[in-house]
Amino acid sequence: MIAPEDDWLGARALATPDAPALECGGRVVSYAELDRRAKRLASRLSDLGIARGDVVAALLENGLELPLLLWALRAIGAVLLPLSWRLTPEELAHPLGESAASLLVHAGGSLAPKAADAASVGCATAVLDAAGTITLDAGLRPARRSPDGLTEGAMALLYTSGTSGPPKGAVLGAEAFLASARASESLIGAGPDDRWLVCMPLFHVGGLSILVRSCLAGGASIVHAGFDPEAVDRDLDRSGVTVVSLVASMLDRLLAVRGDRPAPASLRCALLGGGPTPAPLIERARELGWPVAPTYGLTEAASQVATRLPGDEALPASGGLRPLPGTTVDIVDAAGRDVPPGIAGEIVVSGGTLMRGYLRQPGATSHALRGGRLHTGDIGVLDGAGRLAVLDRRDDLIVSGGENVYPAEVEAVLLRHPSVAEAAVVGIADPRYGARPVAYWAPTDGAASEPDLAEHCRASLAGFKVPVAFHRRDALPRSASGKLLRRRLRGPSADA
Repeated sequence: MIAPEDDWLGARALATPDAPALECGGRVVSYAELDRRAKRLASRLSDLGIARGDVVAALLENGLELPLLLWALRAIGAVLLPLSWRLTPEELAHPLGESAASLLVHAGGSLAPKAADAASVGCATAVLDAAGTITLDAGLRPARRSPDGLTEGAMALLYTSGTSGPPKGAVLGAEAFLASARASESLIGAGPDDRWLVCMPLFHVGGLSILVRSCLAGGASIVHAGFDPEAVDRDLDRSGVTVVSLVASMLDRLLAVRGDRPAPASLRCALLGGGPTPAPLIERARELGWPVAPTYGLTEAASQVATRLPGDEALPASGGLRPLPGTTVDIVDAAGRDVPPGIAGEIVVSGGTLMRGYLRQPGATSHALRGGRLHTGDIGVLDGAGRLAVLDRRDDLIVSGGENVYPAEVEAVLLRHPSVAEAAVVGIADPRYGARPVAYWAPTDGAASEPDLAEHCRASLAGFKVPVAFHRRDALPRSASGKLLRRRLRGPSADA
């Protein structure tokens, strides 16, 4: 078990035992009750052989189960690997195998078959309910599977992809979550009266960070099963919500539901992440009194990196993001040299919120963490006051409804189709989701229809990754060295 001074939930339960910790589906769980359930679950997991540094995967939808598992594993010193329930068994097999997860926890129901298929890599599976009762499925028992030294004392392992290669597991220590929570509190405020509405998936770093921040400050997390604009609208007006985390497409749909009604009086901050927010959307929200706070964040930096505060309306909508206290944001050129304000370049981040590295990928770790700074691959510019404007996400990344779609992953699936010789995937603007993936492909001697290719992709990819259109070309644009030139497929004549 962890040292008493590191037991954040236990300390909160002693300080404010009756305060609400979680509200979900009409159920309210106090900090004292959450601590009791988490400690009971931790004891059961220990009896099953889960120990410090072990990785336990979770295939859980939003509810009480994932927070319980997070705090139970924290009590043991084991590592939570939250997995997207949207992924296919094929997509889940990589993180489960590379992480050497000892156990895959699910809540039964419709996810049980997917968990069983994904766990074919050799880890045991178990069903967890909202009371904290865990029951092993028939078959394997959890076994220690050579945890990586990087996970010793870590809190979470979150997989995030680059624009090429397999997904990478970012190892985040408890120290990173703590530094992030304290810095966020210093920048945007946090306290026991806060009620933070969570409608983003808890398997994202943003969702986990809210649970930690709320615990440390003593506030409540109001957890929704997902983003339903009508349900969020009702809670904003009736539940005294003070903070909400959204992506641009969520805010757009929420404003459509609310019409001309102003923001609720209780709301003091609406964090907007998941990619750049269109300036017209920000202005429309501001006119209705929304305290919008556009935010730049990264999994590798425990979520929040820089935020424009709600009171900074005078700053340009595309910039003005203030780095968190204790976080340094610099801009470097292609040679890694710092550039002066006003010059665009790669965003690099340093501070206590950074990941320890990528699990079992020393090369990728050393490339990303150079000189004590995280090289993000994102493009931005600083103003004279050190405030950040993010000009572009990673060159080829598609952010669709807050979910990252990585072209190389989709292209790899397309290239497995016998009729596809070449494939390229790019994003197109979408008023609801921000962007959607579109595929361009060149054929082999065979032939395939658009429905054929869509069905082929759906067999291996989550729905949000499946291209919404498939454009056939005789050949795809490439450089003299043979590198695929996706940028040429983003122009106005690309679909001609």
